[in-house]
Amino acid sequence: MLPAFSPSREGLDGLLRIAGVPVWLPWPLPAGWLVTGFAGAGDERTGMCACAVALSGPNPLGGPADMLVVAEEPGIGLGAAVAGLDAVDPGAGFASAPPIATASFGKHDFPLWQVDSPDRAVFAGEIKGHWLWVVLWPETAGILLIEPIGLRDLRDPGMDLDLPYGAPSPRLPAA
Repeated sequence: MLPAFSPSREGLDGLLRIAGVPVWLPWPLPAGWLVTGFAGAGDERTGMCACAVALSGPNPLGGPADMLVVAEEPGIGLGAAVAGLDAVDPGAGFASAPPIATASFGKHDFPLWQVDSPDRAVFAGEIKGHWLWVVLWPETAGILLIEPIGLRDLRDPGMDLDLPYGAPSPRLPAA
């Protein structure tokens, strides 16, 4: 993963200039949540083949929580690394049980499956040929995905949203 882009309009613009995959943002944001940074894997020559959006806010079950939403091409491994896995994908047996969460984009719903992780809530699925990972700390913050999570791709025209920014996320690499 490259050093994080700042949680600001300038940081987002820096990522968007070279993003080769969706830059997913849950929208509307959960109540009280802030955008706390952006990161990616790739380079300026080939573009970003993985992008992460960091958010922080209140855990519905008490205390603070963090969320990373990752989009990536298959085989990159950024989402798996963020999830604490030693592989580049969710692993054997993924999607063998019914999905337990849903992401929506446009007018379509996409299933998300829980991925085992010892200290965080991890959900993964596929949207338009790209992996989608939603990783939350602490594990109890996974309750946020009881309701379907609506996503916007910040690369799309008209996505000039007035985002609330917060302090840089400790879940992203330092700049």
